[in-house]
Amino acid sequence: MTPDPAADPATRPEPAASAQQAPARQAPPQQMPARQASVRQAPARRSPVRHALGRIASAAFLALAAAFFALPMLWLASAPFDAHPSVTVSVPEFTLANFRAILDNPYAAGSIVNSVIQAGGAAVLVVVLAALAAYALSRVRVPGRDVLLYVLLLLSSVVTGTAAMVPIFELATRLGLVDTHLGVILVVSGGLLPAAIFILKDFMDATPTSYEESARVFGASPAQILRHIVVPLVRPGLATVAVWAVASVWGGFLMQYILLRDPGKSPSAVVLFTLYTEGGQPDLPLISTFSLLYSLPVVLMYLFVSSRYGFRFHGGIKQ
Repeated sequence: MTPDPAADPATRPEPAASAQQAPARQAPPQQMPARQASVRQAPARRSPVRHALGRIASAAFLALAAAFFALPMLWLASAPFDAHPSVTVSVPEFTLANFRAILDNPYAAGSIVNSVIQAGGAAVLVVVLAALAAYALSRVRVPGRDVLLYVLLLLSSVVTGTAAMVPIFELATRLGLVDTHLGVILVVSGGLLPAAIFILKDFMDATPTSYEESARVFGASPAQILRHIVVPLVRPGLATVAVWAVASVWGGFLMQYILLRDPGKSPSAVVLFTLYTEGGQPDLPLISTFSLLYSLPVVLMYLFVSSRYGFRFHGGIKQ
């Protein structure tokens, strides 16, 4: 009796196994959208119309900002030459009578000289003392020097001239400094020194010490090193502090108004306050003319420093 091939498990075909392996070789249909979503599309370019509108809006904003700052300067330049100036900008009726009227004031011209004396004296004192202090703090390892510097800067910012007005006036009275240019110079210089030291210390830290060590080898004294090596390297910083000190004292009013009793010693900021009528209304012809004369020295100083040093706020060594 011959065995039945269909009954033998060894010779039985396995169609189910081949049927299961065939679908496994194909990629699942669910993965195709995910691969298509991973493809990044290129961003659409901006239309020329939107680009032009953006440029026009930027130009209009810059023009408005420039006009906002230029109109007061235009008024200051045109009102002194107008016979009837007003708070609006208009074509002036040309005249020089306003300059003759301001020169007839007995304190106008002298006040500009007083401002030059006080601002120049304070600038020289601040630059010299701040340079010496900044050099010492930069080169000498004093315990707590950074804390001391920040405390001085903080106190000079918190305790302003208005807060210390009464003790300053009392001290100036006991020292005999009331109604003197020296008293004004000392008081305003004391308020500017902490910030000036803080500014100049960064310039001193940026200068290399190798030049100073070489000078010491050849027998240079500390004063010679400071004068011939350090000062030329930090000259832009000294100019920055000097301009800042002059501008601060030039526009100062409170301390000068308190410490000076003689009108002949008052600076321009105090005399400008007196150019009002008895009813408290500003005399625009006199105020505009005196403001133009009052601003010219500071503008000339800025142009000179800008042409000499530009806008560089770094040391004198190129690295």
